[in-house]
Amino acid sequence: MKKQKLLIVGNWKMNPETGEKAKEIFQGTQKIVKTLKNTKVVVCPPFVYLSDLGKINNSKIVLGAQDMFWEKSGSFTGEISSNMLKKESYVILGHSERRNLGETDEMVSKKLISAIKAGLQPILCIGEKERDAHGDYLLFLRNQIINSLGKLQKRYLVDLIIAYEPVWAIGKTEAEAMKPTDIHEMTIFIKKVLSEKYDQKVATAVPILYGGSVGYKNAKDIIVLGEVQGLLVGHESLKVEKFSELLKNVD
Repeated sequence: MKKQKLLIVGNWKMNPETGEKAKEIFQGTQKIVKTLKNTKVVVCPPFVYLSDLGKINNSKIVLGAQDMFWEKSGSFTGEISSNMLKKESYVILGHSERRNLGETDEMVSKKLISAIKAGLQPILCIGEKERDAHGDYLLFLRNQIINSLGKLQKRYLVDLIIAYEPVWAIGKTEAEAMKPTDIHEMTIFIKKVLSEKYDQKVATAVPILYGGSVGYKNAKDIIVLGEVQGLLVGHESLKVEKFSELLKNVD
């Protein structure tokens, strides 16, 4: 049986400021990606850079989007439809920064179903805002998962990727980041919730990525000890040297 490759997703967020800088970062990333054997790399730049980066993409990098709307077209100023992303195989949905701007679980669910039906591969972001001694954060996370999946049918789970990114762990140093053993406990919990909603077989097959203060120093331990199938990397993916080191370490 062929071993599944690790999935490393670089979320550029609203960076960089110019198209030229975007090309520079992308081409620098291409150099290391060409040498990888066990790792698949997805880069999600701002939407306005997708076309230009696609023209120079002669390596194994896969381009993805940072968000999309659930309707295919219409009077939705500023939104991007799944039809506009038909050449992109991945799309990040439900990121904590989007949720912080008012995006609800129900909105995420509509986007998720629309993306899968359009043939895109969604990366569903989930994560609690804070932790408490009583374990209320587990109930929050459980509800977020179930509500974000909404009416998604079991047969579509084969196209789903979940990115666990606890909000409280974002912006920390690598020393302060979430411990790999704690990450592993959370992946077990996420699979348990999926098993309750669907069944154990499909739940086990859903890849889980981790995001939240991931750097080149802790990336390998997160994957090996945290037992995740990849990483969602934010600001570090814009720093070519550090991102290259991270990719080499996990590969």
